[in-house]
Amino acid sequence: MLRSRKFWFLQKRWFRKSSLDCSFKDLHVDGTNNQSYVQHTGGKPLLFRNIGQHLRLAVEQYPNNEAVRSCHENVGYTYSEVMNKVDRLAAAFYQLGLEKGDRVGIWGANSTAYYLTKLAVARAGMISVGINQASQLPELEYALKKVGVKALVAAERYRSQNYYEILTQLLPELVDASPAKLKSSAVPTLSSVIVDSKTSKLPGTLSLDDFYQLSTEAGVSQIEALQPSISPDSGACLLFTSGTTGKPKAALLSHFGLVNNGSHGAYRNELERKQHRICVHVPLFHVFGLVLGTMSALSYGSTMVFPGEGFRASESLRAIAEEKCTVIYGTPTMYVDLLNEFRKTNVKLPAIDIAVIGAAAHSPKLIMDIRDVLGVKCIRASHGMTEVSGAAFICEREDPTEVSLDSVGRLIDHSEIKVVDRDGNTVPFGTPGELWIRSYATMLGYWEDEKSTKEMIGADRWLKSSDQFVLRPDGYAKIVGRIKEVIIRGGENIYPKEIEDTLNSHPNILESHCIGVPDERLGEEICAYIRLKEPVEDNWVNLDEIKHFCYGKLAHFKIPKILKIVQGFPKTASGKVQKFKLLESFLSDK
Repeated sequence: MLRSRKFWFLQKRWFRKSSLDCSFKDLHVDGTNNQSYVQHTGGKPLLFRNIGQHLRLAVEQYPNNEAVRSCHENVGYTYSEVMNKVDRLAAAFYQLGLEKGDRVGIWGANSTAYYLTKLAVARAGMISVGINQASQLPELEYALKKVGVKALVAAERYRSQNYYEILTQLLPELVDASPAKLKSSAVPTLSSVIVDSKTSKLPGTLSLDDFYQLSTEAGVSQIEALQPSISPDSGACLLFTSGTTGKPKAALLSHFGLVNNGSHGAYRNELERKQHRICVHVPLFHVFGLVLGTMSALSYGSTMVFPGEGFRASESLRAIAEEKCTVIYGTPTMYVDLLNEFRKTNVKLPAIDIAVIGAAAHSPKLIMDIRDVLGVKCIRASHGMTEVSGAAFICEREDPTEVSLDSVGRLIDHSEIKVVDRDGNTVPFGTPGELWIRSYATMLGYWEDEKSTKEMIGADRWLKSSDQFVLRPDGYAKIVGRIKEVIIRGGENIYPKEIEDTLNSHPNILESHCIGVPDERLGEEICAYIRLKEPVEDNWVNLDEIKHFCYGKLAHFKIPKILKIVQGFPKTASGKVQKFKLLESFLSDK
């Protein structure tokens, strides 16, 4: 699948200044009919390099900077140490018989092994496959077979999950196989399983330590010599869509898209100003952790700090304090939990320069709480998609926190966006519609799924996001919600986020999510699921109180008519709430 980086410059026009008093000499808007179209050329040029070359430059510039620190493993590596380990791993994959373009699965939580393997696969010219750390047997089988994984690098376990036991259920031949010579009927392409095990030899597998030993000095030297032949336009990794609405698809992302999205994200977040230590509790198998985490950190020699295997607010707060983190990445639900935990423990935190919030819609109250309670100097909103290699919007350099209250930031450099109606026609600025994006970072396509790729990306290369947005002429945008989440009540289109923002300002509500549920008369009715602040018995909230609270803040038809109080929400491992599961739960309770 080939992709062109040609840009479509429509009617160009210099835009003077926005209400934020920023200069937009590199911004172009459609001068006809006030239509929602913006093109941002950006001040920084695009980089034509692959991930391996990006890593090499980081090592040359920041050899002694700590690249990664894993708190739960109590280990860290400098950039020079990372380079040595990465190329040894890359050479070892060739010793297994793998070739350029082969797919290598990585299954596990955030760890040094995950981080190093991801970079090694890219340096080898192969394609990494990020597998959700919480995957059960059917999900693992789907991922491995979907993209034809040839080698799998796995952790030994994740929390209560024993990965080896799951593997032997899926691959019964594994226990009697010689290492790297697996022949499986369930996953015919898979020939090698490498396990990051420090305690025991697992039949049929190679330990990660033994895998390192497969490399030779000649093989390691060959990895550096290989770099010029790995095209930046080629596929670097496959990431599965987050599955908030159903079966995941595998998006193939290029070296070019990942390197540049990470580099421009790092610049927006001002990572060059000092050697930042970034608390990364978003998972590395997700585009947030991979791009704004790994790729951005490489750009300016920053340190990635992994608090724990998976997200736990207590571990993250401890890591921020002990590792003196100056930047935090997280989803809205992660910040909600951090705030809740902080209020209970009141741990002493260092001066935190930036908190980047993304991967889901956030409320204005949450932004202010992050600033006022955690003492963060600046909160940067962002919004992106797996299919555009990370961020599509990030707040500009030096934007104050207030910008994040009613926007997800400004269009990323070297991209175009427009907001359209159901017929694909642009709508006036300030009018809700579906966000379409055209960018250098657009995925190469869904793996062996031409039909879904064409549904997502038109022949004109506009990618349809399925997100409802309101766009401003200065390139800043506000997310309204997912198209499929729009509640149609008696013919009125209702966007859940507006209701959720109101509910989240209630003093006793920690988090809320609203869905449309079937109603015989109106088609759909509004059901609000809320999570209360602890202790629950002291903060009881009922439907009458919710209605009273919403009066004067929301139109009467937007006020929830059904209330469900829950202890938690079904989420993906990246922290996104799965609203379709809330609907399933509602229907099963009827």
